Amino acid sequence: MPLRLLEVTIPSDEFDRVPDILDDIKVEHVAMLEAVQGPGLVRILLDAQAAEAASDILVKLFGSRDGFRLTLLPVEATLPVIEEPAKPDPVEGAEGEPAKKSPQRISREELYEDIAQASKVNGVYATMVVLSTVVAAVGLIRGDVAIIIGAMVIAPLLGPNIGLALANTLGDPDLAKRSFRAIAVGVVIAAVMSVLLGVIFPVDPTAPQLAARTNADVGDIALALASGAAGALAFTSGVPSAVVGVMVAVALLPPLVTAGLMAGGGYWGAMSGALLLLLTNVTCVNLAAVGTFLVQEVRPRTWWEADRAKKATQRAAAAWVVMLLVLLGLMLSGVIEPV
Repeated sequence: MPLRLLEVTIPSDEFDRVPDILDDIKVEHVAMLEAVQGPGLVRILLDAQAAEAASDILVKLFGSRDGFRLTLLPVEATLPVIEEPAKPDPVEGAEGEPAKKSPQRISREELYEDIAQASKVNGVYATMVVLSTVVAAVGLIRGDVAIIIGAMVIAPLLGPNIGLALANTLGDPDLAKRSFRAIAVGVVIAAVMSVLLGVIFPVDPTAPQLAARTNADVGDIALALASGAAGALAFTSGVPSAVVGVMVAVALLPPLVTAGLMAGGGYWGAMSGALLLLLTNVTCVNLAAVGTFLVQEVRPRTWWEADRAKKATQRAAAAWVVMLLVLLGLMLSGVIEPV
């Protein structure tokens, strides 16, 4: 796990409390800079997975003080090099019991910021949707796997879906609205463009790459669940590059573009099959991501927020499970015939 630098401004007369406050947290280095006037600056170098515990304590104790500001920074390198012990010594908690281990992930705040940025609707996001739609459509029509993978890697719809899952886990209505808006905008742009492309260019519904995305089965459910969990883990690990592999594994845009191309070409049965695959992927990604965030102990800071988040998570999980059962029923019933 990489290192993080916590910078926090607190009153200089509280500096003596800092070592005791961080006594139960694995900290690599602490530097305290007193100010002649106003709050002083404390810099804390620590492991990324310990940053959440440290920030929670500091916010609880000093969050209401004038001038308080906590900033979390990634650390590219530090000298002398911090050697990771081969096997950490067990830390005892109250009454000699083993202390609860920190979750192996980045802090709640860092995770939230990363996912919130991926769920923003702006010019860049809209442009990425347009470009990935064009790339996916060309690849599907030509049957070129390399081009289709290129559209998967761009994958603008994955971030907002993971954002919706995090919003359900934290009970955050603002992030939920932002993520849902990003999903809706992306879907509308991609659908309209792909329908127009389906009208302009000849579409062969029996082409292998198109036909493969008009038939959803149980294997697609397993793939989407595994990929959704991997996507959430990629974000919580603080290694965004790992998300690229997930984008290729669970493609949200190609089924949507396939549905649009089929609609533009007048192949309504094939379009319904592609939409079924799209809904299956979206449902499984959200359900698996919520479960992964819960296993990773992604929780709000305060108990009253945690209570609200628990209810939101239960409602969301129940809704996604019902949706998945409905989609599974459609697959097994054979109502939607594959091409």
